[in-house]
This record gives sequence, C-alpha cells and structure tokens, in this order.
Amino acid sequence: MRRILIASLLFLPMMAKEAQGLDLKQITSGYYAAERISGIVPSSNGESYTQLSDDNKRILRYSFKTGKEEETLFDVSTATGAKLNSISGYVMSPDGKRMLIQTNTKRIYRHSFTADFYIYTIASRKLVPLSNNGAQQTPMFSPDGTMIAFVRDNNIFLIKLLYDNAESQVTKDGKKNEVINGIPDWVNEEEFSNDRAMVFTADSKKLVWVRYDEKAVAEYSMPIYKGLHPERTEYTDYPGVYTYKYPVAGADNAKCTVWSFDIASRQTRQIQVPVDADGYIPRIKSTNDATKVLVLTLNRHQDCLRIYMANPLSTVSQLLVEDKTSKYVKEECVDQFMVTDKYMLLPSERDGWMHLYLYNLNGQLLRQVEQGDYEVSAVYGVDDATGDVYYAAHQQAPADQRVYVTHANGKHTCLTDKSGWNSAVFSSNYKYFIHTWSNLNTPPVITLCATDGKVITTLVDNKKLKDKLAKESLGTKEFFAFTTSEGVKLNGWMMKPANFDAAKRYPVVMYQYSGPGSQQVKDAWNIGMNGQGAILEQYLCQQGFVCVCVDGRGTGGRGADFEKVTYLRLGELEARDQVETALWLGKQSYVDKDRIAIWGWSYGGFNTLMSMSEGRPVFCAGVAIAPVTSWRFYDSVYTERYMRTPKENPTGYDQNPISRSSQLHGALLLCHGSADDNVHLRNTAEYTEALVQADKDFRQLVYTNRNHSIYGGNTRNHLFRQCVDFLKKEMK
Repeated sequence: MRRILIASLLFLPMMAKEAQGLDLKQITSGYYAAERISGIVPSSNGESYTQLSDDNKRILRYSFKTGKEEETLFDVSTATGAKLNSISGYVMSPDGKRMLIQTNTKRIYRHSFTADFYIYTIASRKLVPLSNNGAQQTPMFSPDGTMIAFVRDNNIFLIKLLYDNAESQVTKDGKKNEVINGIPDWVNEEEFSNDRAMVFTADSKKLVWVRYDEKAVAEYSMPIYKGLHPERTEYTDYPGVYTYKYPVAGADNAKCTVWSFDIASRQTRQIQVPVDADGYIPRIKSTNDATKVLVLTLNRHQDCLRIYMANPLSTVSQLLVEDKTSKYVKEECVDQFMVTDKYMLLPSERDGWMHLYLYNLNGQLLRQVEQGDYEVSAVYGVDDATGDVYYAAHQQAPADQRVYVTHANGKHTCLTDKSGWNSAVFSSNYKYFIHTWSNLNTPPVITLCATDGKVITTLVDNKKLKDKLAKESLGTKEFFAFTTSEGVKLNGWMMKPANFDAAKRYPVVMYQYSGPGSQQVKDAWNIGMNGQGAILEQYLCQQGFVCVCVDGRGTGGRGADFEKVTYLRLGELEARDQVETALWLGKQSYVDKDRIAIWGWSYGGFNTLMSMSEGRPVFCAGVAIAPVTSWRFYDSVYTERYMRTPKENPTGYDQNPISRSSQLHGALLLCHGSADDNVHLRNTAEYTEALVQADKDFRQLVYTNRNHSIYGGNTRNHLFRQCVDFLKKEMK
C-alpha cells in the first residue's frame, strides 16, 4: 500500500531489490499471517474448552489442565443423518449434550449472517436440520436445553426438541425495512457491536426481545452489478439494487421496545422500559432469576446509560444503575458490561479513566474494582465464588497491555508480567487461561497458563512465520515520542529500511486511523495498515521509505481528557496533530520534508483528507480509502455520540473535507467500494464533485460490489498495488 521512491536515479536498483524481497500478492493472500487460536469456547465444567478444527470438519474438546486434545465431539465423516462436507461454526447446549452445527454461512453486515443450522446429538451422532423452512439467524438454546429460538425474516421462531423438533412462530409482524424482532437493525448492530437482541428467562419459560420499528427510518440504496468473485448472474442484463434502512445524523431512528412471550400460554406482553422515543436499547441480558431481565438503555445523546431490571410477567421495570457523563458513554461500557449469578460488572469513565465497578443484582455499588491514571482495556469476568475480577489494562503505559486480577480484598496481581500486548481467554472457573502475547517485533506466542502464573504448555510459537521473516531483509521498528508546538505529547512508532543510512534523506509515509478511542501505536504484532507485523510497511521500507504512525488527540489508552477533547469537532485536532507530526519529521536529518505522504482507511481516510487540507501544505501526496467526507452522510449512533446532531452543532459538521476542498494540497488518490454499506460511496462522490468545482486534480478508484473492507478475489492485491504505485509515482 505504501511505496515511495527516493529519487528517480535509484528507481532501477530499487525495482531489482523488490523482485527479490517481499511480494505484495503474498502479503495480501495472508502468506505472512501469524498462526492464532480462534473460536475457543470454555466449557461449563471449567476444565476443558472446545474448538473448531483447522479443516472445518471437526469440533474438538481440549483439556485446560494439559492443553491436549481429549475427544472429538463432532466429525462430518461420522455424523449420521444429514451429510455435510464442512462446517463454519457451532453453538453448544448448556448441558453439553447437543450442538447446533452451522453451515452455508452468508454474511449480511459486520456481525450478522444467515446460515443453515443442524441439531447434533452427541451421544447418538445424529444430525438433523434445525428447520426446513429457510436459513436462520442467531439461534440459541434455552437454559434447560430443551428449546431453540432463532430469527428468520425478522421474526422469532421456536423449536421444541422434546416435541419432535416442532417449529412455531413467536412473532408475525416482522417485515423487511419495517419491523425487526430479536436482532438489531443496521445501525444498532454496527455501532453497538451486537447481532442478537433476545434472551430466554432463567426458567426457560419466556422469551424476551427488542423490537425495532424502522418504518420511519429513511432508506439508502446501492446499485449491485454482475461483477466477478462472486459473480451475480441475476444482474447480467441489468444491475440490481440493495435497499436498507440507514439513519444519518439527525434523522429518525428505529423505535425500540421490549417484549416478552410466555411459551406455555403464548401470551405476548410489552415490557414497560422507560426509554426515550429516540433512544437506544443496546443490550438485554438474562439473570439467574426467571422474574428478572436486565435492560440497558441510552438516550440519543448517549451521555446517560441506565440499567433496568425488568419483570417479563408483570412488565414492570426498576432502575438499578445510572451512569452519566458530560460528553458521551463509550460503546465499550455497553459491550463489556457483564452479569453473573451474583454481580454486575460495569466499565465506566466516571473518574476520567476507564475503570471497573462491581454491583450486586439489586444495583448496589459494592466497590470500584481498581483505580489509577490508566485505562482498563478488556473485561474477562468476575468469579462468583471469590469475587475476583479479571481484566486487561494499560497500567504500565498506553502501548502496553497486561492481564490482571483484582481480588475481593483489593489486592491486584499481574498475571502476565512480560511487557508488550497481552490478552487472555479464561476457563469458566478461572483456574486457567489461554494467554496470547506479542510485541512490536515478535509474532504472537500462545501459552496455556494456570492463574497462579505457571505456564503449562506452549500452544503456538509461530516459529514457521519467524523462519519466513528471517529470510527477508526487514526494517527495524521502534517507538518514539515528541511534543507538538501546542505542547501536546504524542506517541508513535517508526519503521526504517534494513539498509537505513542516516546520512540520506528518506521519503516518509504516515499511516493513521485517528478515530475516537482507537489505538494504532501499540507494543503489539498486529499493527500497520494490513496488520501481520506491519508487513505492508516492511514492503514499503524495501522500496526505500520510512514508515511512521502517530496516535493524535482523540485516540485511546490515555484517559477521557485526551480522548474526548475532539468532542463536537471531529477532524480538527486529529488533522492538526498529523500535520504537526509531518513538521516534526521534516526536521529530522534523515527525512526529506518535501516527500511526506499520509494515508488511512475509513476514519483514517477522513483524517487523511482533513490533514491534506488543514492549511499547512506539508503533504506531497495522500491516499484516502473509503473515507467519510461529511459527517452529515454518516450514521446517527456513531456520529451523534461525538458530534450531537447537525441541528445542535452546525459549526462542527461544517468542518469537513468537502468544505475544505479548495484547501487540498498534494496529489490525492481516492478508493471506495461501490457496495459499501457503512461509509457510503456517496461520501466520495460528493467530495470529488467539490474537488472538480474547486479545480483540484485527483485520482479515483471504485471497486465493483465491494463493501467497506474492499476484498474478494484479487481485489485487495489490486487495491494495495494501485496505492503503492501512486505513492511511488508522486514521491519519486
């Protein structure tokens, strides 16, 4: 994605070296991807975990005590009944006797998909379809394991296993682009990271769900072409169109209500949850009490999170917790909220840093789990037996993440002493955890550990990847920090070519994302535009470039004051900090200040354009991939969290790449997918029109039928090659 030429006279030698170095197609094909362990599902017994095999044909059980395979729970070759070639996922029943086997998965949006699910009984090895009436979404077992609920065509259905898998329909008002039951609409799925909005009560007698009435939400349509890989033959003669509900900032949202269904009496009731008419219900969670379901609500400004305890029978709700902030509640506070049989664990920034607060199920605050000038970055759970809380945090530095336990007596223990980036998956009894560690220069090492700190065994060492990389001429990665002219200290990482010569002046490519709460400067392997140990930046270094990444104001890991300073004016300070980075780089003896480029994807594309039109002409070139160009075009939940509505904050919305188009400085390449359901192609279309009218030159690439990630077939390889060639041409 980023290649730059030092000087035209060095062009031929560089090309010769490129042919012997890293290969772009190998990079985009995943040749340099690290081995990881994904899809780990801890078993309820606390002593084992299950995982899908690498060939997608078996489901295996492993021992937490030894890390060794214990048994095969499912195998496509030995299952009787329905015949499958491979599977793409599974759901274990609470009692461990059955599984739902997932096949024919078809993605919808970022989290959602439809699939054909099969019920598999482990003892008999019998495999039968969950339903013969069409693909399903988000199936889940009842707590007693005798029923399965799922969504099809925006309605909820119920399967009773004890009655020969009899299928019944719970809701009947679901209709595309009008009413959705049990799963969120596009904007709630995308911005609250959720694909299910229904639960069973603890006694398995009732279903509770969120109903989304999106009839008043405006529609957005995208043309769909025949294309290739995949080929849509139904559009051979004429293009089709995909239309869905997408609320832009300030527009009508779906109206959310909560409902319950009594399975025995088939009675449906609306639960009285005090949510604003234009507010959100980002989560519902069951408890161990059949009369209690937790409902989380947010007002439209997203500055007040409320947790209610709702009774599915009486329909009465009681407010348990209210968490207010002067600016906004981060999405992580909702996504990482946890409930157990005894506790609620709530992340909150109420003291200016993301910390954890432990409540009982009556809403009584028991204690703040930990405190200090650092951020909690991941929540793993709380042990009901001991009151111990497990989490990850940046106690050492923003770029350093380690795993901790805080005991009920307040004592803190670091479970992963090694600096770098640490994460964990715990057994359900918290006796063991699978530990993933990496740093800037080391691919992930995955070990099985006991919570007393003992390493039981190494599961993945990524030696094969290390051997591959050892054969390459790779640049060095290092951290740095500097202070801007405004007195703001910024952190970054830099990669220099393997044959770096301090006496030369190098062109620089700056990669950034810059979005609220994001972090690109981490002591971790998975950094850079394409991840994989910043392998794309290594490719650029082999072309003679220095690669740099700096997290400016608004990014995460440094507390609410640093992150939320961009509130109501997205892009202003972020762009200023990237310009300040370029100015600082230009003063370094090894940097050619006239050959500095910037690029980014999504928010990073937005900030690329903002930085190139900030007013100080420091960038000679830039690449913006799938950029937002006006927050008036983006969705309500995300945009209003940081900007409020256009009516409330017109000045903030008016500061955007389109309004700054006449100030654009430097050669520009714009790339976008024609079927981007997230950042619509409209953003690039309206921006390029502004550039045309401002008489500004640019290049533009549109990728047929590609979504926000711009991939499929040869697409990613083509995209990065165009970006690299553009930068080389403009910076030679």
